[in-house]
Amino acid sequence: MDKRFFNLFNLTEDQAIALLDTPQDQVSENDSRYIAASHLVNFPTDKSINALIRAVQQTDPSLDNRIVRRKSVETLGRLKAATALPVIRTCLSDDDCYTVENAVWAIGEIGTQDHHILEEVAQLLDKPGQTYRVIIHTLTKFNYEPALERIRKFVNDSDPPTASAAIAAICRLTRDYSQMGKVVAMLQHRNVLGRRLSIQDLMDARYYDAIPQIAKCPVSLVFRLRGIRTLAETGIATGAITFAKVQPYLEQTLYDHPQDLSLVHSYDRLPSLENLIRELYETDFGRCYLAIKTLLEHYADAVPEALFATYAAEANNDYGAHFHVMKLFGWLKHAPAYDLLVEALHNKQPQFQKSRAAAAIALAELGDAKAIPEIKTCLETKIWDLKYAALMALEKLGDISGHEQLTQDSDWLIAAKASITLKKQEITA
Repeated sequence: MDKRFFNLFNLTEDQAIALLDTPQDQVSENDSRYIAASHLVNFPTDKSINALIRAVQQTDPSLDNRIVRRKSVETLGRLKAATALPVIRTCLSDDDCYTVENAVWAIGEIGTQDHHILEEVAQLLDKPGQTYRVIIHTLTKFNYEPALERIRKFVNDSDPPTASAAIAAICRLTRDYSQMGKVVAMLQHRNVLGRRLSIQDLMDARYYDAIPQIAKCPVSLVFRLRGIRTLAETGIATGAITFAKVQPYLEQTLYDHPQDLSLVHSYDRLPSLENLIRELYETDFGRCYLAIKTLLEHYADAVPEALFATYAAEANNDYGAHFHVMKLFGWLKHAPAYDLLVEALHNKQPQFQKSRAAAAIALAELGDAKAIPEIKTCLETKIWDLKYAALMALEKLGDISGHEQLTQDSDWLIAAKASITLKKQEITA
């Protein structure tokens, strides 16, 4: 599990436990039991797990305490705390539907082959007011076939993400993929959450044929990369697909140019430069990509100055906009942005990690060979997408001297990329 973003609170393990154990009505206004429950994900110890279990068993009905219980269940799931399964199981009958949802999710994370627990989860499909998507997802994860007919009744649900999850579950449990086109179509849903969730469903169904469509889906490349990588891992392991089939779509996604996406939004009229710059701060990346495409097509000469201005004002501290600004400087081939891109390349703050790969790609777009040593330092990283982007960037700049050592990389994707590049060079040499 990637925990780069979890350790953001300045608490020791003992401080977090003490805070979590404090009765809700005795917590000072400057403290938060919720933060304590969140922070304990950093400490996979018996004493942290036991503190979280105690928090779940604290059934004070106040809203603050209910929220802490939900978070404690979630953290136990993130810690994959098998010893917590009995207490998490009791939450399946909780009156609070969000606690139930987190309990189902946590069971999915921890894992179980206990059919009694799985049947209790399946029975929630008949209980009104539940988050059925999470229930379906967890049952599918464990291939719980006795739930098949109960899941089937959700394939035409009025909530598209729920219907999508149900279709994916039926496909995985029966090996009948005839309805998967409906899930693939969700990649073009108007709602960004619908698009993200459809990627999850395609992963769950192990529907490898969707990889090209996932690469075109207008959501953050984080979701696309996770979908493509997960499908590649299972598909290549079973012989269903090859790395050569996956590679173009993986690299198209890392390259992340809006011309390669199937955009779901459009403009009635050309927005102003100022309004397009504001769109880079949208949480729906589909809108960001439309703005980037429009800026490149209609404002290429004026954009660089506007990008420097928005970076100085806000984007330096907004990781979404920061990412888009870095990419845009690359597409614009704007040489004066070189120093800013190098700074982004080496920025190790957790929230700016995807900007590092963007900066590597952008530096390659500038075409200045002096960036080669800077990019090469990224070949030492443990962050696979940054390392892969660095390999792509170095190839574009004409230097593959670092590839040889990476043919034996511990990450199979990096090793495959380095090996295939060297083989191509041998053929063309």
